[in-house]
Amino acid sequence: MLRYLCLLFCLILVACESNVATKTDDLIPNASKSASSSAQFAIATAHPLATQAGIKILQQGGNAFDAAVAVTAALAVVEPYASGLGGGGFWLLHLAKEDHDVMIDGREVAPLAATRDLYIGSDGNITQQSIIGALAAGIPGTPAALVHIAENYGHLPLTKTLQPAIDLAQNGFAVSEFYIKRANAVLERMKKFPHTAEIFLQQGEAPKAGFILRQTELSEVLTKISQQGNEGFYHGEVAESLVHAVQKAGGIWQLEDLLNYEIVERQPITGRYKDLHIVSATLPSSGGIVMLQVLNMLANYDLQIMDDAQRKHHVIEAMRRAYHDRAQYLGDQDFVDVPVEDLLSAEHAAQRMSDFSAQHATQSKDLVKANSTENDVLELDERSQNTTHFSILDQHGNRVAATLSINYFFGSGFVAEGTGVLLNNEMDDFVTQPGHANLWGLVGNEANAIEPGKRMLSSMSPTFLSDGKRMAILGTPGGSRIITMVLLSSLAFMQGATAEQMVSLPRYHHQFLPDVVQYEPDAFSKETILKLNTKGHMLKQLQISYGNMQVVLQDLNSKKITAASDPRGIGVAHISE
Repeated sequence: MLRYLCLLFCLILVACESNVATKTDDLIPNASKSASSSAQFAIATAHPLATQAGIKILQQGGNAFDAAVAVTAALAVVEPYASGLGGGGFWLLHLAKEDHDVMIDGREVAPLAATRDLYIGSDGNITQQSIIGALAAGIPGTPAALVHIAENYGHLPLTKTLQPAIDLAQNGFAVSEFYIKRANAVLERMKKFPHTAEIFLQQGEAPKAGFILRQTELSEVLTKISQQGNEGFYHGEVAESLVHAVQKAGGIWQLEDLLNYEIVERQPITGRYKDLHIVSATLPSSGGIVMLQVLNMLANYDLQIMDDAQRKHHVIEAMRRAYHDRAQYLGDQDFVDVPVEDLLSAEHAAQRMSDFSAQHATQSKDLVKANSTENDVLELDERSQNTTHFSILDQHGNRVAATLSINYFFGSGFVAEGTGVLLNNEMDDFVTQPGHANLWGLVGNEANAIEPGKRMLSSMSPTFLSDGKRMAILGTPGGSRIITMVLLSSLAFMQGATAEQMVSLPRYHHQFLPDVVQYEPDAFSKETILKLNTKGHMLKQLQISYGNMQVVLQDLNSKKITAASDPRGIGVAHISE
């Protein structure tokens, strides 16, 4: 009972009067970890205040795309550990009237002064500068995405859709235990930067419960964007402040970097697995390609007749091979030739599974080319839950699945003084050295090498699913494990899983290197563990759960909507009356 009372308390929200921090006095009607209704619209986000911002805009006559602008900006304020104006992301849109899908690519890009060996020190070793400080930051795309979506797809002006975020930044809000834990995880990093510590810490330490986080400078930047669009961030006073602060701290941004940043509209990756139709993120996200590769490799097997261990063995082996292809081939398609059609072909799937054994695990070292270095692979940090996701369905049938990030908790840790903008450390998503693992343990090759103006490879996987009877909007944070989380929930959706079951599903993951199957407690039974060990799989049970999935699901016949927010987080799913 106490657990449910605590969850109920998290739903309490109110839009506050001027100069008063956001309190918790009123409930969002129908807001919960999961909800169900034959409703007009639904929103699931990772933070109650972001859900509230989206509800407000939809109630004011906005569409799903207006709500996406409001939610993105609100998350930038209330989840500085996960996303922000100093980061980027992918917004997957479905335009109901046109029956058309488009991906808004707001991924960060490498500065024009970036070089191939930017993070290799004089001793030939990789430095920490791709992770910590101003040099770690790519040029942000989130502000441009807000403007692009509002101008091309929304009904309401930015002055209205950004107002909830402006109010939250100006008036402040009480930080959650979720925030406090993440601040503690990177406390020493944030202490390195006085302006960061001044904003996000409390007297130089992680805040205590009840701490009110106010971000006055950030509210001013949001106000400029609301009034001036791109001019309010990529030009003029804000741009000059950003570049000055970055250069002063040893970074390489130039005004030209900001002036040249452009949103790219891309055709999403689409595919089928049995009766399931999938629409997902395309390059520079590896998400859709890798997920469809796994499904292609499984297409000729009937997973449902297998016992649990055999089914998971097949899925793990397909994951292993798809992530190997990710490391070998994938990068920004505007810069490198990626054989997408071949990678997604049935012939390639058959070739990749030609050495598959139903009885024995493949050793990843047997897939590694001679010039790759397995010894450099890092153990994945169990605390590495970052990024954010939201899912929206409006009364017209428009949909948004959006996954946004600044990479690790609180990004690079560096706030550009005078702006309140916390910068990303997405440059670490490039291959800083072939065969060398990044923060997430992922390895790669020249396709994802650093080049000026290039977008770094991502795993963010906003996704739409449909089997002709039901439709789902989903996605999650989680670094390299994003793809497998969405994959497992997609397989569950095929078997009739509810929204709540999809977000609650125990998770497991394999990414080629390191050659280990990571799994949450309860993901494997004792019998399954024994059988997988017998087959030669190296298993590692994580002590902490991962991911923070947000799902909206609709029955296409009855139009009944259900929505759920991952129980691992503090998010809220809301469905209108």
